[in-house]
Amino acid sequence: ADAIHPGYGFLAENDTFAEICNDCEMTFIGPAPETIAKMGNKSVAKETMRDAGVPVVPGSEGVVNTLEDALKVSKKIGYPVMMKAVAGGGGKGMRLINSNEELERAFLMTRNEAESAFGNPDVYIEKFIKGSRHVEIQVFGDTHGNVIHLNERECSIQRRHQKLIEEAPSPA
Repeated sequence: ADAIHPGYGFLAENDTFAEICNDCEMTFIGPAPETIAKMGNKSVAKETMRDAGVPVVPGSEGVVNTLEDALKVSKKIGYPVMMKAVAGGGGKGMRLINSNEELERAFLMTRNEAESAFGNPDVYIEKFIKGSRHVEIQVFGDTHGNVIHLNERECSIQRRHQKLIEEAPSPA
């Protein structure tokens, strides 16, 4: 085989797998390993978007390492907040927090869940926006400069932060 398409999910989001393909001189049909690593860390991805001038949800400037830092960020942006695993996915490593007391209980719990599920305990905090919608736009590009998008899709119907239905086009 000269190339591999990893599908979606596990291997498609694994920068180490993409790097192994490159090392074996096999074309990995997907993003460069560096891009996968950068976008796989939600805190770094958010920083990248901020640096590019894209508006982002208010929250911590990177990883929140201590309970004291988490309390400072939450006080600054106001409750409710979401604590999220930087390596998270599949609805794991996320907690809705409405008060300092809840934050104190959730901080270690969320870090432990993130470590167990993703091998990385790092978390960050964002303002929780009630009534928000989850709308995605798929964009594909190749090494020849060709880029297309597949319009938008609505992904707001979720259970435990996991998408249940994806609808295109979005009715929003």
